Amino acid sequence: MAINLEVPKKHRALVDQAHQVAMNMLRPISRKYDIAEHEYPKELDMLAAMIDGLSESGASEGAGATGVRRDNGDDDRAKDAVKNGANLASVTSVAEMCWGDTGLLLSMPRQGLGNSAIASVANDEQLERFKGRWASMAITEPSFGSDSAAISTTAVLDGDEYVINGEKIFVTSGERSDCIVVWATLDKSLGRAAIKSFVVEKDTPGVKVERLEEKLGIRASDTAVITFTDARVPKENLLGSPEINVEQGFAGAMATFDNTRPLVAAMAVGCARASLDLTRDLLKEAGIEVDYDRPAILQHAAAARFLQLEADWEAGRLLTLQAAWMADNRKPNSLEASMAKAKAGRVGSDVTLSCVELCASVGYSEEELLEKWARDSKILDIFEGTQQIQQLIVARRILGLSSAELK
Repeated sequence: MAINLEVPKKHRALVDQAHQVAMNMLRPISRKYDIAEHEYPKELDMLAAMIDGLSESGASEGAGATGVRRDNGDDDRAKDAVKNGANLASVTSVAEMCWGDTGLLLSMPRQGLGNSAIASVANDEQLERFKGRWASMAITEPSFGSDSAAISTTAVLDGDEYVINGEKIFVTSGERSDCIVVWATLDKSLGRAAIKSFVVEKDTPGVKVERLEEKLGIRASDTAVITFTDARVPKENLLGSPEINVEQGFAGAMATFDNTRPLVAAMAVGCARASLDLTRDLLKEAGIEVDYDRPAILQHAAAARFLQLEADWEAGRLLTLQAAWMADNRKPNSLEASMAKAKAGRVGSDVTLSCVELCASVGYSEEELLEKWARDSKILDIFEGTQQIQQLIVARRILGLSSAELK
């Protein structure tokens, strides 16, 4: 059966609305909060309230920090997932918002990466209990980057609570969020299978935001270092099953990435398209017209390069839509999620940097946002699993090899 990778008609109004928000609300303050790093973009409060209202009414079509549900059978929620296309709505709207500003999108209240994790693996009671919270996600530690299996933060059950100890770095929205989805191990000796995620309230004694990072890009978004010292968390805040299933391995925890990786891919797609759209206009002003009806070899070198970049961008976009479509239709999408993240992440960096190059001094200066988009896009090839890690995951999936067999 063929998959239609164009945006469905029912989502087009949402996409148009997201584009208008990106153009009229995010773009005008983009440079302001790039310069004023760590200052909270207060303009987002009104936008977040509007999105909350749309979500409550059902008019948002599921856009935002939605999750990949793996419900079996013919229950109503599974049917709704297919009917509503919530994941496809999310990636298309996220791409449009990042056409405006990626850092501001990442600063949106109640739309954090932790919200996606909760939506992906929380049970019904937890979904209701954490509804309306702003959740950041804490995975990376000082001792490792992309190898999430190397987590050393511990969670020890003590009565009705888990006691969490460890340090997390590069926590997006770590200072501004209400709570944190913390990845920790129940038993380091049992390896990957013992890694679980916990929702930790920010005001929990023993939780401390140590510092905020100074960054190359996405400066509007705060990135924190957080320590956990004997932080006590109700055992009901463990997401998913508390059982350690060695046979399942890391699959339970990694299921979160099936949702967040397409979202990050969508961010790269949106940021890259912003660069392409502006570069096309600047080339036209310089007398270089991009002709889609003529072979690239017969056009100006800059136009030919632009066509190549646009074709590469389209491949990343289609992979992103495919990964979201599969999630909405309850199809395993781990391979496709990593393919989308790998392709879109690399394309994002290639496109934005090439657009800076094509536009010469205009691209390099702060006269336009091209240089900013080039800085912002780099992180989209790194977080949620680097380019190299995604390629490794794809190779394992295609070859049918385990992480122990292919490192």
